[in-house]
Amino acid sequence: MSDPNQKSRTQFNKLQKKLRHTVGDAIADYNMIENGDKIMVCLSGGKDSFTLLDILMHLQQTAPVEFELIAVNLDQKQPGFPEHVLPEYLASLGVPYHIIERDTYSVVKRVIPEGSTTCGLCSRLRRGTLYGYAEANNVTKIALGHHRDDILETFFLNIFYGGKLKAMPPKLLSDDKKNIIIRPLAYTREKDIERLAAFKNYPIIPCNLCGSQENLQRQAMKVMLNAWDKQFPGRLETIFASLKNVAPSQLADTQLFDFAGLTRSSQAEEQVMPFIAKDGVYAVNLPGAGSANAGLNILAQ
Repeated sequence: MSDPNQKSRTQFNKLQKKLRHTVGDAIADYNMIENGDKIMVCLSGGKDSFTLLDILMHLQQTAPVEFELIAVNLDQKQPGFPEHVLPEYLASLGVPYHIIERDTYSVVKRVIPEGSTTCGLCSRLRRGTLYGYAEANNVTKIALGHHRDDILETFFLNIFYGGKLKAMPPKLLSDDKKNIIIRPLAYTREKDIERLAAFKNYPIIPCNLCGSQENLQRQAMKVMLNAWDKQFPGRLETIFASLKNVAPSQLADTQLFDFAGLTRSSQAEEQVMPFIAKDGVYAVNLPGAGSANAGLNILAQ
């Protein structure tokens, strides 16, 4: 009879190795981490940010470059928030950390009418506070825990409700041009993160302390994508691959492709123009762009 504990350890090791490699691939493809970086890992107390910190701490020991990590949590003074959990956990890891105390909860409650969704204002206040801390403490990269499912949900949210082909980039220059945001979990599936979190038994802090309902539109996207994943295995992988393989000449945006200037003598090869988006400068299919060889090879050992 097989040892169930041994089987569980084998499954854990396999899963952990898989996640380390997907994170390593994303970091390499987008050159997310460079020698001498000081990376602020935004820790919310949820499974995603715990997983992100865990994997980055491992990569810090195995990567061919040196970089600093600091875990930062914003205590927004929500009633019932367990203030002791994160400091105790982070101290046990031995990672440098800082808890920012800022009563944004009261601000949101004062401004947003009762019964309305508070997530929009709350996230803006949180972002501003974290960006400010990063700038004041010489942080070179801000690492967020968004994963592949978040990116796909955002993509379809923008299509269905915003009329835009826009997602959530793995690497981003902030609107104020002062911070670079990286999402090392961009290639990682949420269900793999959930499994790892269960194995690791992270001290998860509930995300509903504010009493606000989750964005119903985003929840609808999650339900839709989960249904596709069950009915059509591999579909989500294909959709995500399309975000890395854009053909502007086959769309309709005149800012991305010079349709007006097309003639019979035009070059047949796809000609792509860099374009400005609201959240920064993007370049699609430029020669040499997006190559894993052009980025930092930080794959997990």
